[in-house]
Amino acid sequence: MKSIYLIRHCSASGQEPDAELTDEGQQQAQGLAEFLSQEDIERIISSPFTRAVQSIEPFRVQKELELTLDMRLTERVLSKQPLDDWLEKLESSFSDMNQVIGEGESSHKAQERIVEVINEIKDGPDDRVAVVTHGNLLSLLLNYVDSRFGFREWQSLSNPDVYLITANREEPLSVTRLWKS
Repeated sequence: MKSIYLIRHCSASGQEPDAELTDEGQQQAQGLAEFLSQEDIERIISSPFTRAVQSIEPFRVQKELELTLDMRLTERVLSKQPLDDWLEKLESSFSDMNQVIGEGESSHKAQERIVEVINEIKDGPDDRVAVVTHGNLLSLLLNYVDSRFGFREWQSLSNPDVYLITANREEPLSVTRLWKS
């Protein structure tokens, strides 16, 4: 049985790859470390975005674990151009998973890359792995596991947030929300 802890980053100062955690986000990262310390996590894989790395850093230091950065865990780019109606476009991307806006990434393509990471973990040697990512990408993975997870559920995600996926070769993935915001 594999336990995969899906972690959404803590509160950040923006959406840019180098956006850092806010003061509140730094406090949340300490709380996240305390929360995760009860789990016997063997490995951490994270988006290379600063806010994701900073979110898991207190836990990583506490447990003396190495951090593997994986570009496939970066946030989905809805559009490379600013959109005044980005929230409506994001909502529609949950019902039309192949929708592409300009040079953005479809929900389907983003979902494929995070599922690939999860499948590698399922087939890998570690039984308890933390995966640190971003809200939209996390929601697309949760949608893959449970198709009822959509836009409204994305809206209910917190910073941080923690879900547990349990997996074995014989059964479908199952997911449970662990974080109580």
